[in-house]
Amino acid sequence: MRSFFISLQSEFYKSRKTLAFWSSILLPLIICFAIALGFIFKYENLVKHPPQILWFYFLSPIVGIMGSLLLPVLVIYNTYAVTNMEYKGDTWKSLFSLPLPKLSIYSSKFLYVIFLTFLTMLLFAVLIIVSGHAIELFRPQLKFGDFNPSEIIFRSFTKMFLSSIGIISLQFLMNLMWNDFLKPFGLGFLLTIVGSICANVGWKYAIYLPHAFPSLTVMNIMSSKKGIEFGVFDQAIANSLICGVVVFILGYFILLKRNIK
Repeated sequence: MRSFFISLQSEFYKSRKTLAFWSSILLPLIICFAIALGFIFKYENLVKHPPQILWFYFLSPIVGIMGSLLLPVLVIYNTYAVTNMEYKGDTWKSLFSLPLPKLSIYSSKFLYVIFLTFLTMLLFAVLIIVSGHAIELFRPQLKFGDFNPSEIIFRSFTKMFLSSIGIISLQFLMNLMWNDFLKPFGLGFLLTIVGSICANVGWKYAIYLPHAFPSLTVMNIMSSKKGIEFGVFDQAIANSLICGVVVFILGYFILLKRNIK
């Protein structure tokens, strides 16, 4: 366990100045700030709505764009960035020559990508709540403070985070197998488009496509009664977690049999 935490700490120190790390922080900040400005400058059309609807209008475009495009693309880039640090420095061989178990090194990289995704989802949830109350300071006519959306928002982004586990595992495996950018990114982006289309047209087998899980999750949230009555766990989330575990184990055995040069 100690070797795992050493490896995980190493991943943080290596990536803390990279675009992958900062994009996980800046993306929620920029998107929430942009939508908040829209509410402030276009408040006249929103005054008639009750607080619950105001929160839904603030949350829905973020959830929609994250589930259909940004979340999968962010995961694809983060997995590439974390593994590419070793390819770029040609340090895979020296990394595995350290007196640390291969499982600790492998799992720390995998879980670090999961951490970056979790960080983004957590910041989105927190910044949406903060932004809503900040809007009310500038536009008191918009009564955001009359409704508490915390449970709904955190439930939404927990669900979206869990829907990304399957994509993380597949992209992580592809980046271990290929040391260039185009193959894993191009294939991942193509699968994201296919998955999103399959989910939106209601193809019954989309439930088995990991890159479709975020889109299915968004559809589940949006189709629920008033965007409130939805559970965190459903078949897409269960399949995402199963995919994550199975591909994680498969990737480790592939790594054991692979010659690191």
